[in-house]
Amino acid sequence: MGASSGPRRLSGMQKQVLALYRGFLRAARSKPAEERKQIESVVCSEFRKNSKQVDRKNFIYIEYLLRRGKKQLDQLKSPDTVGLSSLSVDSSRTRGSSS
Repeated sequence: MGASSGPRRLSGMQKQVLALYRGFLRAARSKPAEERKQIESVVCSEFRKNSKQVDRKNFIYIEYLLRRGKKQLDQLKSPDTVGLSSLSVDSSRTRGSSS
């Protein structure tokens, strides 16, 4: 009864973010156990950090993060790549302040 009567629909951008997250976890499965745990840890912490720090209406920055994530995922899929490191980006520069 009320607002919770049906499942919430995800936006296209939310679907892209979830697909990227799943892609990282799938790619991690192809790596040795020790590296897999490290990759999963970095991926989880990066996505969790960004979910808390990035404004959901800052579409330009989210699109940037998606593009960067897709490039990192492509690198991770390479058989020569065994690990993943986190990269710190200053999101305050892209918060949509009009000067």
